[in-house]
Amino acid sequence: MELLSNTVQSYDWGSTTALPRLMGTAPTGEPQAELWMGAHPAAPSRVDRAQGPLPLDRVIASDPAAELGAETLRRFGPRLPFLLKLLAADAPLSVQVHPDLAQAEAGFARENALGVPPDAPHRTYRDAHHKPEMIVALTPFDGLCGFREPRRCAELLDTLRVPGLRAHAEALRALPEKAALAQVFTTFLHPPAGLVDDVAEAVAAQAAAEPGGPYPADLLAYERIARARPGDPGLLPALMLRHITLAPGEALFLGAGIPHAYLSGLGVEIMASSDNVLRCGLTSKHVDAGELAKVVRFTARPTRVLTPRDEEGEQVYPAPVDDFRLSRLRLRTGEPPRPLPAGAPQILLCTEGEAQVVSADASLRIGPGRSLYVPAVEEVRVAGSGTVFRATVGV
Repeated sequence: MELLSNTVQSYDWGSTTALPRLMGTAPTGEPQAELWMGAHPAAPSRVDRAQGPLPLDRVIASDPAAELGAETLRRFGPRLPFLLKLLAADAPLSVQVHPDLAQAEAGFARENALGVPPDAPHRTYRDAHHKPEMIVALTPFDGLCGFREPRRCAELLDTLRVPGLRAHAEALRALPEKAALAQVFTTFLHPPAGLVDDVAEAVAAQAAAEPGGPYPADLLAYERIARARPGDPGLLPALMLRHITLAPGEALFLGAGIPHAYLSGLGVEIMASSDNVLRCGLTSKHVDAGELAKVVRFTARPTRVLTPRDEEGEQVYPAPVDDFRLSRLRLRTGEPPRPLPAGAPQILLCTEGEAQVVSADASLRIGPGRSLYVPAVEEVRVAGSGTVFRATVGV
Protein backbone atom coordinates (compact mmCIF):
# COMPACT_ATOMS: atom_id res chain seq x y z
CA MET A 1 0.00 0.00 0.00
CA GLU A 2 1.11 3.58 -0.67
CA LEU A 3 0.06 7.10 0.22
CA LEU A 4 -1.47 8.89 -2.75
CA SER A 5 -0.36 12.23 -4.12
CA ASN A 6 -3.45 13.65 -5.81
CA THR A 7 -4.33 16.40 -8.27
CA VAL A 8 -6.64 19.30 -7.38
CA GLN A 9 -8.80 20.45 -10.30
CA SER A 10 -9.36 24.22 -10.28
CA TYR A 11 -12.66 24.50 -12.14
CA ASP A 12 -14.37 27.87 -11.94
CA TRP A 13 -17.35 26.53 -9.96
CA GLY A 14 -15.15 25.30 -7.12
CA SER A 15 -14.90 26.66 -3.59
CA THR A 16 -11.80 28.63 -2.61
CA THR A 17 -11.99 27.45 1.01
CA ALA A 18 -13.75 24.07 1.45
CA LEU A 19 -10.94 21.73 0.41
CA PRO A 20 -8.20 23.76 2.17
CA ARG A 21 -10.32 23.79 5.35
CA LEU A 22 -10.79 20.02 5.24
CA MET A 23 -7.14 19.29 4.46
CA GLY A 24 -5.63 21.91 6.77
CA THR A 25 -3.84 23.71 3.93
CA ALA A 26 -3.62 27.38 3.08
CA PRO A 27 -6.12 28.65 0.49
CA THR A 28 -4.52 29.70 -2.78
CA GLY A 29 -7.21 32.22 -3.66
CA GLU A 30 -8.15 30.09 -6.67
CA PRO A 31 -11.19 27.80 -6.80
CA GLN A 32 -10.37 24.23 -5.77
CA ALA A 33 -13.22 22.14 -7.14
CA GLU A 34 -12.17 18.49 -7.06
CA LEU A 35 -9.45 16.28 -5.59
CA TRP A 36 -9.03 13.22 -7.81
CA MET A 37 -8.02 9.83 -6.38
CA GLY A 38 -7.52 7.02 -8.84
CA ALA A 39 -5.91 6.12 -12.14
CA HIS A 40 -7.84 8.29 -14.59
CA PRO A 41 -5.34 9.10 -17.38
CA ALA A 42 -6.23 12.82 -17.30
CA ALA A 43 -4.93 13.20 -13.73
CA PRO A 44 -3.77 9.92 -12.17
CA SER A 45 -2.77 9.81 -8.53
CA ARG A 46 0.91 9.19 -7.90
CA VAL A 47 2.59 6.63 -5.65
CA ASP A 48 6.21 6.26 -4.61
CA ARG A 49 7.64 2.75 -4.98
CA ALA A 50 11.30 3.66 -4.41
CA GLN A 51 11.74 4.83 -8.01
CA GLY A 52 10.20 8.23 -7.30
CA PRO A 53 6.58 9.28 -7.96
CA LEU A 54 4.82 7.05 -10.49
CA PRO A 55 1.34 7.60 -11.99
CA LEU A 56 -1.08 5.00 -10.68
CA ASP A 57 -2.29 4.07 -14.17
CA ARG A 58 1.29 3.12 -15.10
CA VAL A 59 1.69 1.12 -11.89
CA ILE A 60 -1.47 -0.84 -12.66
CA ALA A 61 -0.46 -1.39 -16.28
CA SER A 62 2.86 -2.87 -15.16
CA ASP A 63 1.19 -5.75 -13.24
CA PRO A 64 -2.61 -5.63 -13.57
CA ALA A 65 -3.20 -9.04 -12.03
CA ALA A 66 -1.46 -8.14 -8.77
CA GLU A 67 -2.82 -4.60 -8.61
CA LEU A 68 -6.43 -5.31 -9.57
CA GLY A 69 -6.93 -8.97 -8.75
CA ALA A 70 -8.06 -11.68 -11.15
CA GLU A 71 -11.79 -10.96 -10.91
CA THR A 72 -11.50 -7.18 -11.42
CA LEU A 73 -9.14 -7.78 -14.35
CA ARG A 74 -11.56 -10.24 -15.92
CA ARG A 75 -14.57 -7.92 -15.58
CA PHE A 76 -13.03 -4.56 -16.42
CA GLY A 77 -9.74 -5.19 -18.15
CA PRO A 78 -6.38 -3.73 -17.06
CA ARG A 79 -7.80 -0.49 -15.65
CA LEU A 80 -9.06 0.80 -12.31
CA PRO A 81 -12.82 0.98 -13.01
CA PHE A 82 -13.65 3.72 -10.50
CA LEU A 83 -12.57 7.27 -9.69
CA LEU A 84 -12.92 8.72 -6.18
CA LYS A 85 -13.15 12.48 -5.59
CA LEU A 86 -13.61 15.14 -2.98
CA LEU A 87 -15.94 17.66 -4.62
CA ALA A 88 -16.36 21.25 -3.37
CA ALA A 89 -18.96 23.29 -5.26
CA ASP A 90 -19.52 26.98 -4.66
CA ALA A 91 -21.42 27.65 -7.92
CA PRO A 92 -23.63 25.50 -10.17
CA LEU A 93 -22.09 22.79 -12.32
CA SER A 94 -23.54 22.07 -15.75
CA VAL A 95 -26.86 20.26 -16.07
CA GLN A 96 -25.74 16.92 -17.49
CA VAL A 97 -26.59 13.30 -18.21
CA HIS A 98 -24.51 10.18 -18.77
CA PRO A 99 -25.11 7.37 -21.27
CA ASP A 100 -25.61 3.74 -20.39
CA LEU A 101 -22.96 1.20 -21.41
CA ALA A 102 -24.56 0.27 -24.75
CA GLN A 103 -25.01 3.93 -25.72
CA ALA A 104 -21.41 4.72 -24.76
CA GLU A 105 -20.00 1.83 -26.77
CA ALA A 106 -22.10 2.68 -29.84
CA GLY A 107 -21.47 6.42 -29.63
CA PHE A 108 -17.72 5.99 -29.15
CA ALA A 109 -17.48 3.64 -32.14
CA ARG A 110 -19.61 5.95 -34.29
CA GLU A 111 -17.51 9.06 -33.59
CA ASN A 112 -14.31 7.08 -34.14
CA ALA A 113 -15.63 5.93 -37.52
CA LEU A 114 -16.44 9.54 -38.40
CA GLY A 115 -12.88 10.56 -37.56
CA VAL A 116 -13.85 12.99 -34.77
CA PRO A 117 -10.61 13.74 -32.85
CA PRO A 118 -10.68 12.40 -29.26
CA ASP A 119 -10.13 15.87 -27.80
CA ALA A 120 -12.43 17.77 -30.16
CA PRO A 121 -14.70 20.18 -28.26
CA HIS A 122 -17.73 18.96 -30.24
CA ARG A 123 -17.03 15.29 -29.46
CA THR A 124 -19.76 13.67 -27.31
CA TYR A 125 -18.35 10.21 -26.51
CA ARG A 126 -14.75 10.21 -25.32
CA ASP A 127 -14.56 6.54 -24.33
CA ALA A 128 -16.61 3.35 -24.46
CA HIS A 129 -17.62 3.32 -20.77
CA HIS A 130 -20.71 4.34 -18.87
CA LYS A 131 -20.48 6.83 -16.00
CA PRO A 132 -22.82 6.09 -13.10
CA GLU A 133 -21.89 8.12 -10.04
CA MET A 134 -22.72 8.71 -6.39
CA ILE A 135 -22.28 11.76 -4.17
CA VAL A 136 -22.19 11.54 -0.36
CA ALA A 137 -22.63 14.85 1.45
CA LEU A 138 -20.03 15.94 3.99
CA THR A 139 -21.82 19.28 4.49
CA PRO A 140 -25.37 20.29 3.52
CA PHE A 141 -25.32 19.70 -0.24
CA ASP A 142 -27.62 21.29 -2.83
CA GLY A 143 -28.34 19.81 -6.24
CA LEU A 144 -30.85 19.14 -8.97
CA CYS A 145 -31.70 15.55 -9.82
CA GLY A 146 -34.34 14.04 -12.08
CA PHE A 147 -37.52 15.51 -13.54
CA ARG A 148 -40.31 17.01 -11.53
CA GLU A 149 -43.75 15.66 -12.49
CA PRO A 150 -45.10 17.54 -15.56
CA ARG A 151 -48.05 18.92 -13.59
CA ARG A 152 -45.70 20.25 -10.91
CA CYS A 153 -43.41 21.69 -13.59
CA ALA A 154 -46.38 23.51 -15.05
CA GLU A 155 -47.35 24.88 -11.63
CA LEU A 156 -43.85 26.24 -11.08
CA LEU A 157 -43.80 27.87 -14.53
CA ASP A 158 -47.19 29.45 -13.79
CA THR A 159 -45.78 30.81 -10.52
CA LEU A 160 -43.23 32.85 -12.49
CA ARG A 161 -45.94 34.64 -14.53
CA VAL A 162 -43.75 34.93 -17.63
CA PRO A 163 -45.86 35.09 -20.83
CA GLY A 164 -43.26 33.15 -22.82
CA LEU A 165 -43.70 30.14 -20.53
CA ARG A 166 -47.49 29.77 -20.88
CA ALA A 167 -47.45 27.50 -23.94
CA HIS A 168 -44.88 25.26 -22.27
CA ALA A 169 -46.99 24.97 -19.13
CA GLU A 170 -50.00 24.04 -21.27
CA ALA A 171 -47.97 21.34 -23.07
CA LEU A 172 -46.83 19.92 -19.74
CA ARG A 173 -50.46 19.56 -18.67
CA ALA A 174 -51.85 18.29 -21.97
CA LEU A 175 -49.33 15.70 -23.16
CA PRO A 176 -48.45 12.27 -21.70
CA GLU A 177 -45.53 12.38 -19.26
CA LYS A 178 -42.71 11.28 -21.58
CA ALA A 179 -43.86 13.43 -24.50
CA ALA A 180 -44.46 16.46 -22.26
CA LEU A 181 -41.04 16.33 -20.61
CA ALA A 182 -39.24 15.62 -23.89
CA GLN A 183 -40.93 18.43 -25.83
CA VAL A 184 -40.47 21.15 -23.24
CA PHE A 185 -36.98 20.11 -22.11
CA THR A 186 -35.52 19.95 -25.63
CA THR A 187 -37.20 23.25 -26.52
CA PHE A 188 -35.67 24.85 -23.43
CA LEU A 189 -32.16 23.88 -24.57
CA HIS A 190 -32.32 26.69 -27.15
CA PRO A 191 -34.82 29.28 -25.84
CA PRO A 192 -35.79 32.41 -27.79
CA ALA A 193 -33.88 35.63 -27.18
CA GLY A 194 -35.00 37.48 -24.09
CA LEU A 195 -36.82 34.59 -22.41
CA VAL A 196 -33.88 33.68 -20.16
CA ASP A 197 -33.61 37.24 -18.85
CA ASP A 198 -37.38 37.41 -18.29
CA VAL A 199 -37.30 34.13 -16.35
CA ALA A 200 -34.29 35.20 -14.29
CA GLU A 201 -36.05 38.42 -13.26
CA ALA A 202 -39.22 36.51 -12.41
CA VAL A 203 -37.34 33.92 -10.36
CA ALA A 204 -35.63 36.64 -8.34
CA ALA A 205 -38.92 38.48 -7.78
CA GLN A 206 -40.84 35.36 -6.73
CA ALA A 207 -38.05 34.12 -4.47
CA ALA A 208 -38.21 37.43 -2.60
CA ALA A 209 -42.00 37.79 -2.65
CA GLU A 210 -43.17 34.28 -1.71
CA PRO A 211 -40.90 32.83 0.99
CA GLY A 212 -43.86 30.78 2.21
CA GLY A 213 -45.09 29.73 -1.24
CA PRO A 214 -45.20 26.21 -2.68
CA TYR A 215 -41.65 26.31 -4.07
CA PRO A 216 -39.57 28.43 -1.66
CA ALA A 217 -36.37 26.36 -1.63
CA ASP A 218 -36.61 25.69 -5.37
CA LEU A 219 -37.00 29.37 -6.24
CA LEU A 220 -34.04 30.32 -4.04
CA ALA A 221 -31.94 27.66 -5.78
CA TYR A 222 -32.94 28.90 -9.24
CA GLU A 223 -32.32 32.49 -8.17
CA ARG A 224 -28.77 31.52 -7.15
CA ILE A 225 -28.29 29.82 -10.54
CA ALA A 226 -29.48 32.92 -12.40
CA ARG A 227 -27.21 35.15 -10.32
CA ALA A 228 -24.18 32.88 -10.75
CA ARG A 229 -24.68 32.43 -14.51
CA PRO A 230 -26.49 35.52 -15.86
CA GLY A 231 -28.02 34.99 -19.28
CA ASP A 232 -27.24 31.26 -19.35
CA PRO A 233 -30.02 29.36 -21.18
CA GLY A 234 -29.41 26.40 -18.87
CA LEU A 235 -31.65 28.11 -16.33
CA LEU A 236 -34.72 26.94 -18.25
CA PRO A 237 -34.04 23.18 -18.35
CA ALA A 238 -32.94 23.47 -14.71
CA LEU A 239 -36.47 24.65 -13.83
CA MET A 240 -37.78 21.20 -14.75
CA LEU A 241 -35.55 19.31 -12.31
CA ARG A 242 -36.19 18.43 -8.70
CA HIS A 243 -34.25 20.45 -6.15
CA ILE A 244 -32.59 18.21 -3.54
CA THR A 245 -30.74 19.12 -0.32
CA LEU A 246 -28.71 16.35 1.27
CA ALA A 247 -27.83 16.35 4.95
CA PRO A 248 -24.31 15.21 5.88
CA GLY A 249 -24.08 11.46 5.41
CA GLU A 250 -26.92 11.27 2.88
CA ALA A 251 -26.24 10.34 -0.73
CA LEU A 252 -27.60 10.33 -4.27
CA PHE A 253 -26.97 7.69 -6.91
CA LEU A 254 -27.09 9.09 -10.45
CA GLY A 255 -27.68 6.46 -13.10
CA ALA A 256 -27.71 6.68 -16.87
CA GLY A 257 -30.05 9.19 -18.48
CA ILE A 258 -30.90 11.11 -15.30
CA PRO A 259 -30.38 14.88 -15.73
CA HIS A 260 -28.65 16.43 -12.75
CA ALA A 261 -26.48 19.29 -11.54
CA TYR A 262 -24.64 20.01 -8.31
CA LEU A 263 -25.16 23.51 -6.93
CA SER A 264 -23.19 23.86 -3.68
CA GLY A 265 -21.59 21.87 -0.90
CA LEU A 266 -18.76 19.49 -0.07
CA GLY A 267 -19.00 15.77 -0.70
CA VAL A 268 -17.29 12.50 -1.50
CA GLU A 269 -18.02 11.45 -5.07
CA ILE A 270 -17.36 8.11 -6.70
CA MET A 271 -18.00 7.19 -10.31
CA ALA A 272 -17.16 4.75 -13.02
CA SER A 273 -13.97 6.01 -14.64
CA SER A 274 -15.25 7.68 -17.81
CA ASP A 275 -15.40 11.08 -19.51
CA ASN A 276 -18.81 10.62 -21.14
CA VAL A 277 -20.82 13.69 -20.18
CA LEU A 278 -23.67 15.12 -22.26
CA ARG A 279 -24.36 18.66 -21.14
CA CYS A 280 -27.86 20.15 -21.15
CA GLY A 281 -27.18 23.66 -19.88
CA LEU A 282 -25.35 25.95 -17.46
CA THR A 283 -22.32 25.48 -19.69
CA SER A 284 -20.37 27.09 -22.50
CA LYS A 285 -19.40 23.64 -23.81
CA HIS A 286 -20.94 21.63 -26.63
CA VAL A 287 -24.65 20.75 -26.34
CA ASP A 288 -25.89 18.04 -28.72
CA ALA A 289 -29.67 18.28 -28.48
CA GLY A 290 -30.26 15.34 -30.81
CA GLU A 291 -28.07 12.96 -28.86
CA LEU A 292 -29.49 14.23 -25.57
CA ALA A 293 -32.97 13.29 -26.72
CA LYS A 294 -31.74 9.70 -27.17
CA VAL A 295 -29.95 9.51 -23.81
CA VAL A 296 -32.17 11.44 -21.38
CA ARG A 297 -34.77 9.33 -19.64
CA PHE A 298 -37.92 11.42 -19.75
CA THR A 299 -39.57 10.07 -16.64
CA ALA A 300 -40.54 11.75 -13.38
CA ARG A 301 -39.69 8.96 -10.97
CA PRO A 302 -39.07 10.28 -7.42
CA THR A 303 -35.45 10.89 -6.49
CA ARG A 304 -34.31 8.52 -3.75
CA VAL A 305 -32.06 9.92 -1.04
CA LEU A 306 -29.77 7.14 0.19
CA THR A 307 -28.50 6.35 3.66
CA PRO A 308 -25.87 3.67 4.31
CA ARG A 309 -26.73 0.17 5.45
CA ASP A 310 -24.64 -1.54 8.11
CA GLU A 311 -22.66 -4.57 6.99
CA GLU A 312 -20.66 -5.92 9.93
CA GLY A 313 -19.72 -2.44 11.13
CA GLU A 314 -19.07 -1.06 7.65
CA GLN A 315 -21.64 1.49 6.44
CA VAL A 316 -22.22 0.68 2.77
CA TYR A 317 -23.95 3.04 0.33
CA PRO A 318 -26.03 0.85 -2.00
CA ALA A 319 -25.44 1.25 -5.73
CA PRO A 320 -26.89 -0.91 -8.54
CA VAL A 321 -23.56 -1.14 -10.41
CA ASP A 322 -20.40 -3.16 -9.91
CA ASP A 323 -17.86 -0.59 -11.17
CA PHE A 324 -17.59 0.69 -7.61
CA ARG A 325 -18.57 0.10 -4.02
CA LEU A 326 -18.41 2.95 -1.49
CA SER A 327 -18.57 2.55 2.25
CA ARG A 328 -17.88 4.60 5.37
CA LEU A 329 -15.94 3.43 8.42
CA ARG A 330 -16.52 5.19 11.73
CA LEU A 331 -13.38 4.55 13.76
CA ARG A 332 -13.23 4.91 17.54
CA THR A 333 -10.28 5.06 19.87
CA GLY A 334 -9.65 1.79 21.68
CA GLU A 335 -11.49 -0.43 19.20
CA PRO A 336 -9.44 -3.29 17.70
CA PRO A 337 -8.10 -2.80 14.16
CA ARG A 338 -10.69 -3.64 11.54
CA PRO A 339 -9.57 -6.04 8.77
CA LEU A 340 -10.34 -5.10 5.17
CA PRO A 341 -10.37 -8.05 2.78
CA ALA A 342 -7.92 -8.44 -0.09
CA GLY A 343 -8.81 -9.48 -3.62
CA ALA A 344 -9.72 -6.13 -5.21
CA PRO A 345 -8.05 -2.69 -5.38
CA GLN A 346 -9.01 -0.18 -2.68
CA ILE A 347 -8.62 3.53 -2.00
CA LEU A 348 -9.03 4.71 1.60
CA LEU A 349 -9.85 8.39 2.16
CA CYS A 350 -9.91 10.04 5.59
CA THR A 351 -12.39 12.92 5.98
CA GLU A 352 -12.04 13.58 9.71
CA GLY A 353 -9.81 12.52 12.56
CA GLU A 354 -6.97 10.12 11.86
CA ALA A 355 -6.65 6.55 10.70
CA GLN A 356 -3.77 4.11 10.94
CA VAL A 357 -3.63 1.49 8.20
CA VAL A 358 -1.46 -1.56 8.82
CA SER A 359 -0.38 -4.28 6.39
CA ALA A 360 2.00 -7.21 6.86
CA ASP A 361 5.04 -5.01 6.34
CA ALA A 362 3.96 -1.36 6.67
CA SER A 363 1.99 1.09 8.80
CA LEU A 364 0.67 4.40 7.41
CA ARG A 365 -1.34 7.24 8.95
CA ILE A 366 -3.81 9.42 7.06
CA GLY A 367 -5.61 12.56 8.22
CA PRO A 368 -8.40 14.63 6.65
CA GLY A 369 -8.15 14.81 2.87
CA ARG A 370 -5.36 12.24 2.72
CA SER A 371 -5.71 8.89 1.02
CA LEU A 372 -3.89 5.70 0.24
CA TYR A 373 -4.05 2.94 -2.34
CA VAL A 374 -4.17 -0.75 -1.47
CA PRO A 375 -3.47 -3.25 -4.28
CA ALA A 376 -5.57 -6.38 -4.55
CA VAL A 377 -2.86 -8.68 -3.23
CA GLU A 378 -2.60 -6.85 0.09
CA GLU A 379 -4.74 -7.33 3.17
CA VAL A 380 -4.84 -4.42 5.60
CA ARG A 381 -6.32 -3.46 8.96
CA VAL A 382 -7.53 0.02 9.89
CA ALA A 383 -7.91 1.67 13.31
CA GLY A 384 -8.02 5.17 14.76
CA SER A 385 -10.55 7.85 15.57
CA GLY A 386 -12.54 9.53 12.80
CA THR A 387 -14.14 8.76 9.44
CA VAL A 388 -12.67 6.87 6.50
CA PHE A 389 -14.37 6.24 3.16
CA ARG A 390 -13.45 2.99 1.45
CA ALA A 391 -13.73 2.76 -2.34
CA THR A 392 -13.38 -0.56 -4.10
CA VAL A 393 -15.04 -2.65 -6.81
CA GLY A 394 -18.59 -3.90 -6.42
CA VAL A 395 -19.37 -7.56 -5.96
